[in-house]
Amino acid sequence: MKTITFAVEHGTGKTERAITVDTLVIAGWTGRDTVAMERHIRELEELGVRRPEYTPVFYRVAADRLGPFAQMQVTGDESSGEVEFVLLHDRGEIFVGIASDHTDRQVETYGITVSKQMCDKPCANTLWRLADVADHWDDLVLRSYATIDGERVLYQEGKVTAMRSPDDLLRRFGSRGGQFADGTAMLCGTLAAIGGIRPAERFEIELHDPVLGRTLKHGYAIETLPVAG
Repeated sequence: MKTITFAVEHGTGKTERAITVDTLVIAGWTGRDTVAMERHIRELEELGVRRPEYTPVFYRVAADRLGPFAQMQVTGDESSGEVEFVLLHDRGEIFVGIASDHTDRQVETYGITVSKQMCDKPCANTLWRLADVADHWDDLVLRSYATIDGERVLYQEGKVTAMRSPDDLLRRFGSRGGQFADGTAMLCGTLAAIGGIRPAERFEIELHDPVLGRTLKHGYAIETLPVAG
């Protein structure tokens, strides 16, 4: 359990809101476009990750892994980030945020749940109310940039329509026995990487709303620790 102070953005400005997260869920294989999802499954299969028995899959991760971290440390050079929209339930309301499902790809080849637990999940400290974007949800755009060998490149880009809608995901989560109760945060799936999955020195994530003209952003540096044995 951890408490994160977010700024909730609305039409007249921002309001500070402290949200206690006691349950963190990573939703995997959430593709609405089955062709795009299959591309991502194959992308990970090339790294040795087994394809799932069913989709979507809801992995549990320690709540302390989520936070507005500006930097993180990882073991070895086999990890990478993924931009994902986040749903948070607090005091009867659902909020939308942005986070990176940073994952150890080497560990992922033999244990996806363990690989998700290996790394922090950096998130932006600003949220939107889901109700404020629900009527134009399909217009929202996810984007990420990676700094690799000193060069900043576009790493992922696409509309949230690549993933299942919030209502669909939460319904499927419930059908698997999950409860999206107060204090629950869910990362909701990602896009294929442009040029393939690879590590970076810095990772930046965005969720852009072209209708209301606003963007959630976050970036973090990655320090690679040596592997002694």
